Amino acid sequence: MTAPKVTLCLWYDGTAEDAAAFYAATFPDSSVGTIMRAPGDFPSGQQGDVLTVEFTVLGTPCVGLNGGPMFKHSEAFSFQIATDSQEETDRYWNAIVGNGGAESQCGWCKDKWGLSWQITPRELTDGMADPDPAVRKRVFDAMMTMRKIDAAAIKAARAG
Repeated sequence: MTAPKVTLCLWYDGTAEDAAAFYAATFPDSSVGTIMRAPGDFPSGQQGDVLTVEFTVLGTPCVGLNGGPMFKHSEAFSFQIATDSQEETDRYWNAIVGNGGAESQCGWCKDKWGLSWQITPRELTDGMADPDPAVRKRVFDAMMTMRKIDAAAIKAARAG
């Protein structure tokens, strides 16, 4: 199998293996792959320490780099996960927030490693793409009041 042309590299402070295992357990079509360990001691670690972890999230190739405390995740990068039901939205949201994460606004949350996620029901993206500007405004206004997106409330706002 050929290596993908693009792989997301995510920086962690020694927790890449834990994060990869959580993502693989939480999302379908996700797995943990090769774990590269240090072949010898180095200035900030020891032989056997996990350096990188290859993993996939919903089929997207990633590598977790245990680079240390210098850089943190920010909202400038997020995974946007399209969901097809409230049950799926709830499952992902609750897994992320309930595992040491934090809620934010408009479908955004952070996992315990500081990585941002947008758990986005298709009902919301469809409503925001509606050709009627009045519908888009109602959907937008409803979304602005939410943390986790309530697909039924978005559907009601879309219907007027």
